[in-house]
Amino acid sequence: MARIRTRILSRIKGDVTTVKALVKHPMTGTHFIKEITFEHQGKVIMSANWGMGISSNPYFSFKFKGGNKGEPVKLSWKDNKDHTGEIVKNIK
Repeated sequence: MARIRTRILSRIKGDVTTVKALVKHPMTGTHFIKEITFEHQGKVIMSANWGMGISSNPYFSFKFKGGNKGEPVKLSWKDNKDHTGEIVKNIK
């Protein structure tokens, strides 16, 4: 399988952190991400169970209260063929 590229950006303004992410994945009817999770300080801050109805290369954004500059946010995913990936980026 080709390497799946993942990008994540986290920025804080006041006490709210905005997370934006892009996962380059084909998301076809036979190959799709089924679980995606974001963690901050060891706690899950967002998770989703997906199916084949999500478009290819999904982009999404969400906000959460808390976080400080320099703290890591981790994105991890697993697809229906048991391929996995993760990326960790610090809040800016």
